[in-house]
Amino acid sequence: MNRMRTSAAVLATAGALTAAQLGLAGSASAASGPTVKSAPRAANGCPIDIVYPKRFSYDRYGNVTNGGLYFGIKSKTTKSIKKVTFTVTNTKNVRFKRATPTGGKITHRTTKTVSVYDKTFKGKQKLGFKVQTRLLNTRSFGVKFTLRGTGWNCAVNQGTWGPR
Repeated sequence: MNRMRTSAAVLATAGALTAAQLGLAGSASAASGPTVKSAPRAANGCPIDIVYPKRFSYDRYGNVTNGGLYFGIKSKTTKSIKKVTFTVTNTKNVRFKRATPTGGKITHRTTKTVSVYDKTFKGKQKLGFKVQTRLLNTRSFGVKFTLRGTGWNCAVNQGTWGPR
């Protein structure tokens, strides 16, 4: 009888200790890891929205129809930003051809990278390009966005686009 009480007390203490340790470990891991949700870019000090295609069509060879894909940035502020470069880089199964700029000039174009530059990106303006595109694999493709400039607080790496 005495042994039964002792083992029950030991198990209860061990259970409480384990629960406390798990609770502390859970709160510690939640505090140290990065959060999944991110704040809007305007709240982070980046007054830029990236524009990319929501839908597009392609032919049987993987060429995107209607002139290609449009990638760009749109300013949400009236502030002027200097020396803006917006770059789209292939990460998986995308090839670029001829590019037509909007609001700037094409400074770099290869089959895997296209960059557009504007010396002064004035407020509420758009900057981007429409690029003829070929998808090597229509189910698995992706591009990476890079944004550089002076006079704002934006991260250089602006994310990716493509099917998940």
